[in-house]
Amino acid sequence: MISISQTDPEMSRLIDEEVRRQQEGLTLIPSENHSSKAVLEALGTVLTDKYAEGYPGKRYYAGNEVVDKVEGLVQERAKKLFGVPHANVQPYSGSPANFAVYLATCNPGDTIMGLDLLSGGHLTHGWKFSATSLFWKSVPYHVKEDGSTNFDELLTLAHQHKPKLIWCGGTAIPRAIPFKEMMDIADEVGAYLVADISHIAGLIVGGAHESPVPYVHLVTTTTHKTLRGPRGAMIMVTQKGLDKDPELAEKIDKAIIPGLQGGPHLNTIAGIGIALLEANQPEFKNYARRVVDNARTLASALTNHGFKLVSDGTDNHLILVDLTPTGIGRGVFLHLALERIGIYSNKNTIPADPSSPFYPSGLRLGSPAATTRGMGEKEMERIAEWIKRVTDHIKDVSMPSDKEARRIAIKEFKDSFATDPFYEVMKQAVKELCLKFPIPGI
Repeated sequence: MISISQTDPEMSRLIDEEVRRQQEGLTLIPSENHSSKAVLEALGTVLTDKYAEGYPGKRYYAGNEVVDKVEGLVQERAKKLFGVPHANVQPYSGSPANFAVYLATCNPGDTIMGLDLLSGGHLTHGWKFSATSLFWKSVPYHVKEDGSTNFDELLTLAHQHKPKLIWCGGTAIPRAIPFKEMMDIADEVGAYLVADISHIAGLIVGGAHESPVPYVHLVTTTTHKTLRGPRGAMIMVTQKGLDKDPELAEKIDKAIIPGLQGGPHLNTIAGIGIALLEANQPEFKNYARRVVDNARTLASALTNHGFKLVSDGTDNHLILVDLTPTGIGRGVFLHLALERIGIYSNKNTIPADPSSPFYPSGLRLGSPAATTRGMGEKEMERIAEWIKRVTDHIKDVSMPSDKEARRIAIKEFKDSFATDPFYEVMKQAVKELCLKFPIPGI
């Protein structure tokens, strides 16, 4: 950081400020984690300066003899770790990776199916405001009120619409993804089945969640979240996928470049490779197990404090709290209040949410980052107690039905943070705990 401070003191101060925010606060956002110092160092190497459009041995630029080895090494690590015959490690992020899958398997106008966003799916699985529903006909499926997949609806819709592709996975699914049951339906209608494991990739390689590889044709994943790598993505083709289409791996590669992207970010790819190596160590299995144990402990403690959880608990790293017993739209207020004391979660819709997606009634929590810092059962119980205290403190705040009244209510709520001593006392307690658990990469 010495060079940054000398070249750009203003930027250096902002980076230092973010370091303090992360160290003194507690990240409970399920899609965030803390990568290792080795991963962070890889992102700042000279690999960031190299153009390498194409693939190893087939580049458009000169001077790629070294970076060919880098990308090849990362490809092999991904294939070995996940047990797949082909891996593309170039996607810039999860959304381009998912878009590439469409380009490789579907024609414009084909029917696709994915879990509805409000049921816990992802934007790129066909949400109505996503480009994926503009270029392809999206038929969403849903979960039941208890958070389980509505297989009766899914089977009926699949036979009715004959989709070319079906997604499984999402962003707010607290239970194990039923890959085999999804495979049976996809095979019945001849659809490609794609598992988006962005949230659970680390749990899968750590043995804490079943792998989709035996059941699906394609796997997409981001490389941060539970995998603890940099912000990138991968697309993997399974043997089942090659059996369905022997040219599927080639189609995926062409969909990335020249279909969607230019030169790969080789510094990110190197960081992915380091994260994959770390995930292949025995201690990572212990980490994955502790992530799930911590999530279950937190879920149990929240339940004991009277909170209602979607699906009544969790099988993975993620908890979805249903706040409707105390009013609609309350995810917004609890999200903001927790942020004020240094606990970072995110407001989230719940299945059949009675409120608008802009003012959701749920709160999404996750254990990966806290577990990376070494926190355990005792800390999870304490965190649940803090969430309960904050919830009780704001019990009289409600979300108006009128749009303008909502804006005013939220502004007044945030303004109250400056004059209410409760928040500063709580923030200090959170800070004291967090300073006992340093972030490994800092």
